[in-house]
Amino acid sequence: MHLEKILALKEKIIDNLSKVILGKPEVLELFIMGLICNGHILIEDIPGTGKTILAKSLAATIDSEFKRIQFTPDMLPSDITGVTYYDQEKQKLIFKKGPVFANIVLADEINRATPKTQSALLEGMEERQITVDGITHPLPDVFLVIATQNPIEYAGTNKLPEAQLDRFLIKITIGYPQENIEKQIIADQNYSHPINALNKAISLNDVGFLQEEIKKVHVSENVMNYIIQIIDKTRHNENIVLGASPRGSLALYRLGQCRAAFKNRDYVTPDDIKYVCVPVLAHRLILNPSFRLQTKELSEFIKELVFQVEIPGN
Repeated sequence: MHLEKILALKEKIIDNLSKVILGKPEVLELFIMGLICNGHILIEDIPGTGKTILAKSLAATIDSEFKRIQFTPDMLPSDITGVTYYDQEKQKLIFKKGPVFANIVLADEINRATPKTQSALLEGMEERQITVDGITHPLPDVFLVIATQNPIEYAGTNKLPEAQLDRFLIKITIGYPQENIEKQIIADQNYSHPINALNKAISLNDVGFLQEEIKKVHVSENVMNYIIQIIDKTRHNENIVLGASPRGSLALYRLGQCRAAFKNRDYVTPDDIKYVCVPVLAHRLILNPSFRLQTKELSEFIKELVFQVEIPGN
């Protein structure tokens, strides 16, 4: 393994993103892990915390093609996937690609679109291809959907179906900045936004290298059993209506590998798995309605659930 190169590339990405997103190193690390694990990211947070800027900053950092889709109730699936039309001059059918054909696709306020339109992303997120009029079109090798939604708005929104939520590798929140950080944010944007001066830090080839390299991190039989036991715990709890799917197991496995590499190790420990449990499971579990009303933060509930699983040796 090339751990030194992995760490060097990771630091380049974080240093670049930190010029725009201040005071959130753990959020940035999770965000980068989502990219390296070849997954998709759901950002759920209040307005104005930098969800859109974070996605645009990542695209600029890795020198990728970026498309932003503003989801609205009147959108159609073809507004995302593209359309086939008849070109009279060429006298043949032409496929015009939609905005989903990019390296990084920002699905802004995804819960404002209808379920039919939301579902237009499902094939691309899972199979890295789009089928229109019976013809399949491959998506780029580096393909990441970053979806945002505001948790406080309900009017004019449509809740994401469980099948679509499960396709997101992780769900993250950014949160309010600390007072001193917010002061710096205001000062930095006095004349222009820092993102305007952001340069690329790594290439798409570097991203491909990272995605392949972390797969070499060793996961022992004990750690794999630990992952399975955590997921099984979510499926046999009286307070959980729907537990995590096998996609949840795979997400813990892959993110555990990435976390270990970021800690300069070529093997995964149970602590690596515990570290990623909340972002992996928070959007996958459906709690019993009566329990949901009386429970504390979902993140604390997940941590307590994981605590009940016996920690094995590496």
